[in-house]
Amino acid sequence: MWRRVLIIIAAVLLTAGVGFLLFPTISNFIGQQRANSVIAEYSEALDHVIDGENDLGITAETYEEALEKGEIDKEGYPIDQSGNRTADYTITFRVDIDRLYRDSKAYNASLIHHQGTVDTINYGSAALDLSRYGIPNNQYGYLSAPSIDMSLPVYLGANDYVMSFGAAHLNGTSLPIDEKNTNVAIAGHTGYIGRIFFDNIHRLNLGDRVSFTNYRETIDYEVVDYKSVSPRDTGDLYIQDGRQLLTLITCTPDGYGGFARYLVICEKK
Repeated sequence: MWRRVLIIIAAVLLTAGVGFLLFPTISNFIGQQRANSVIAEYSEALDHVIDGENDLGITAETYEEALEKGEIDKEGYPIDQSGNRTADYTITFRVDIDRLYRDSKAYNASLIHHQGTVDTINYGSAALDLSRYGIPNNQYGYLSAPSIDMSLPVYLGANDYVMSFGAAHLNGTSLPIDEKNTNVAIAGHTGYIGRIFFDNIHRLNLGDRVSFTNYRETIDYEVVDYKSVSPRDTGDLYIQDGRQLLTLITCTPDGYGGFARYLVICEKK
């Protein structure tokens, strides 16, 4: 009797132990598949930009107009008069995308003369309200680094909620569009339970490619530097005259029981 009980207990403990060992791998796989799905949906939306006549019967020219006419739902899917979705992808509108680009440029220009205001405490709000442009999920684009097999959606506003799904743009730094006199700061978690976000950016080497895709273009950068700094040291987030920079940020142990910030600095050549 006791022998059987001991065998059952041993089997349960073995199963639990194997499950514990496999949890990070399985969870990370599921998380990456979710990220890939979000990126695929984003790319699909880029493939279906409404600009005039179309096969979906959309007569509106903007997201807001299409909502008012009942041609799309709030998530951007085309619908019929009964509210049923008529396509398995979301759509965007050329007018909205062009307006987003203009507003992004204006936002970046406003930063050039306010470089002393990068705030590492209150950077969680979004630089722009993307719902105004028909982008309900707050995703500005996605980040990729082939050498470390990283692909992550990037959301506006480095707050806890969006950073549980991907990487996040720090408000007060440049938005990632293709222009000089910009320094785009993007933060991601390291050691997040069940997901690999920026855990591997320390493996990026000088010259490695890091790309950002927004609703208009893909910008290719290359790694030019990496370093650890104090959480209060924001100097590397400032715009540098004539340069087009992308700065990746994550936490790293400081050797004293606290955390420093690990930066990977990239530049478009």
